[in-house]
Amino acid sequence: MFYGKETERKKLCTMFRSDGQMISLIYGRRRIGKSELIKQVLKETDIKSIYYECKQTTEQNNVESLAELIGEIFDFPKPAFENMEALLRFLFKKSEKEPMIFVLDEYPYLRENSKGLDSVLQSVIDHYKDTSNMKLIVCGSYVDTMKALLEKQNPLYGRIDLTINLKPMDYYESAMFYSGFSEEDKVRLYSVFGGIPYYNRLIDAKKSVRENIIELIASSGARLENEVSMYLNSEISKITNANEVFEALAKGFSRYKDILDQSNVSSGPALVDILDKLMRMDVVAKEAPINDENNRKKSGYFISDNLSLFYYKYIFRNMSRMNIMDPDIFYDRYIADDFETKYIPKCFERICKQYLIRKEPITESIVQNEIRQVKQTGLECYRYGFFSRSGFTCEEGTNRILIELRELYK
Repeated sequence: MFYGKETERKKLCTMFRSDGQMISLIYGRRRIGKSELIKQVLKETDIKSIYYECKQTTEQNNVESLAELIGEIFDFPKPAFENMEALLRFLFKKSEKEPMIFVLDEYPYLRENSKGLDSVLQSVIDHYKDTSNMKLIVCGSYVDTMKALLEKQNPLYGRIDLTINLKPMDYYESAMFYSGFSEEDKVRLYSVFGGIPYYNRLIDAKKSVRENIIELIASSGARLENEVSMYLNSEISKITNANEVFEALAKGFSRYKDILDQSNVSSGPALVDILDKLMRMDVVAKEAPINDENNRKKSGYFISDNLSLFYYKYIFRNMSRMNIMDPDIFYDRYIADDFETKYIPKCFERICKQYLIRKEPITESIVQNEIRQVKQTGLECYRYGFFSRSGFTCEEGTNRILIELRELYK
């Protein structure tokens, strides 16, 4: 099943229906669902499409693989192309007669081994801009590389018609993956696996939250045991610094000076670099005063990717213990109590904040659901406050106040 990303899906559908040539850039971290989004939209169109996942190999090897695919799709013998430029010109020329969708997934792999590919692509796009009906999608997981395609000094600057930076799903979209669990367990699952579709698809509805956590992340040989470290290693050269910073953040140190002191990172500039990199990767976020965003002393940093937070809080420092202990004993001794009393409440705060950025007005059902969840934590509240930028369809009561965005300016 494909869940969420309705806004992005509609944008791509609109692009496919448009006349003439259109170029789209889609990027986001690994496992975020870029490929699944594209494949889903391709299922919804009758336009002939070529979807190619670029390989970490030579340009000619990629050209050969693409040529085979082109022959299969158009039902003619495998064509011969001297290089990627010749192949691109062939497809763009062919799209003059009939609309075509061409997807280059993991474009950075192809770019790495095809000298001057950005310039080649720019030349082809410009040459056929008034005659082709090509809908080209350039997609990739290396966020820095993909963002560089949008910069002024890049040959493709000004040629991109649609840019989609795919972000993790919020709690409400993520919970669709495990709809059969109780409301409390949905919060527990989201606090561990976050808004990454790949992780959420691994959750087994027949097992408890505890069993899912143990089998997927908190046991030796677990499916996601090395997921966080593999992702970081693929993006960051000095992984030691990243591990230091993550450990400090997982312990609750959020201020720049405290992170520097706790992490043993060699210098202030080195810490700035690693924090900037982690923020671009969407695994760390910064909270700063709205009127003083660049003041490091007043800014706070936190791990925004839930699986990374869980990993560095419970797994990373206890890896040796986990590898030799019984999984249930390890969970009870190093995870269970802190997870329920400290970890989940903190993640629940973020879920509440997500309400503020959703477009739909808050209904009576949402209010009652939130009050019920708070009561189930054991907290006794005599009054509840709800904020919404999009208003409410319910009324205030003796036990609750409802505050809309415009009221903050009174």
